[in-house]
Amino acid sequence: MISPEGADPGPVGAGRNSAPLARARRAETTAGDRLSDRVALNVLLATFPPELVDDVLALNGRQQRSRSFPPQLVVYFVMAMCLFAGWDYNAVAHLLTECLPWARPSDGRGDTPTSAAISQARQRLGIAPLRTLFARVCRPIAKASTAGAWYRGWRMVVADSATFDVPDTPANVAVFGRTGGQGKSACPRMRVMAVAEGGTNAVFAVRTSRSAVNDGWLGRQLFSSLAPGMLIVVGRGFAAFEPWRAATDGTELLWQAQAHQELPVLTQLADGSYLSHIMAARHHNERVEPIAVRVVEYVTDKGADTSVHRLITTILDPEAAPAMDLASTYVQRWEFDTMLDELRIRQRDGRPTLRSFSPTGAEQEVYGLLLVHYAICALVQRSTPSVSPRLDRPHAVRVIPRQAPTSLRFPG
Repeated sequence: MISPEGADPGPVGAGRNSAPLARARRAETTAGDRLSDRVALNVLLATFPPELVDDVLALNGRQQRSRSFPPQLVVYFVMAMCLFAGWDYNAVAHLLTECLPWARPSDGRGDTPTSAAISQARQRLGIAPLRTLFARVCRPIAKASTAGAWYRGWRMVVADSATFDVPDTPANVAVFGRTGGQGKSACPRMRVMAVAEGGTNAVFAVRTSRSAVNDGWLGRQLFSSLAPGMLIVVGRGFAAFEPWRAATDGTELLWQAQAHQELPVLTQLADGSYLSHIMAARHHNERVEPIAVRVVEYVTDKGADTSVHRLITTILDPEAAPAMDLASTYVQRWEFDTMLDELRIRQRDGRPTLRSFSPTGAEQEVYGLLLVHYAICALVQRSTPSVSPRLDRPHAVRVIPRQAPTSLRFPG
């Protein structure tokens, strides 16, 4: 029997309607723990103040209060259940009603909402308010002094995708589908495409979709979030003609070329890179609609891996961005891959699967994770604006000059 949305099984050993267990846990909680929980909630309130949440709810027609679980409280609940990922739903709801008196049920009762009430309230809320809240708040936050956020005056941004396992329910299978050799992954999976700022790792654009949707298509939906003065770094899943053309409106691009992509040498440049062009596959033989690009080929000094990697960029002048700089800059996107893994697993207390049993709830949960992550990034940036949360990942890269006698080596 499928549990209703919101009736979270909680940590191992917790029943789906675990109010008694939640009360026992709360009785065991020390005053210091309660203080730390309140501090954590204040991080959310500082980034997403109640007045803003009210505006977002009104904009989406969700301002009508529910007797047992008002919509403003539901918004904070979605974020709090991601912030306190190891807690069951009843414990999270109790903490919110205890710490946020202005959001307590309007019927005057102090009882913690039941799992059924939480489920119904989340379904009434839907996904639109969370999307709007993300769009209103989440944007690049790096200062001029933030390490890793800039390259020669361009704001560095990174795009990538990840899949999130969702509970195996008929509704989730129908909306998100499965992955694998025959579409038989153990759980349905949601694909999440995100764009984050370099240095801060703050995610400021996101799209969700079925697991089978490719990165290139999703990327085209996100490129409207880019602004002039940005340098966007992405992997090979994007490096096709149409996504490239869609992203070139005022931004500079640094993408990994696809393995089969034909990049003829048109002009050899002094730094080892060369000028080439890309075109739509349907026009490959006719050589129409070419787009000029610059190609950088490099290898990483990492064990036995001697594979040649190819980057393509819109920055055609090697003096504006030398090949060695671009190769080293691209390698930094690995840090964003690590951040996505942390978002999928570590930030959720090691849970391999999202909690939510419905597609709407699963998408709410992803936005909750991203909003919490953004609040943490904003806190770090406010506290230490010149410090980058980047991993200290040593690496070395060698640019391979075309038709040149020696390779160029430089430290990462």
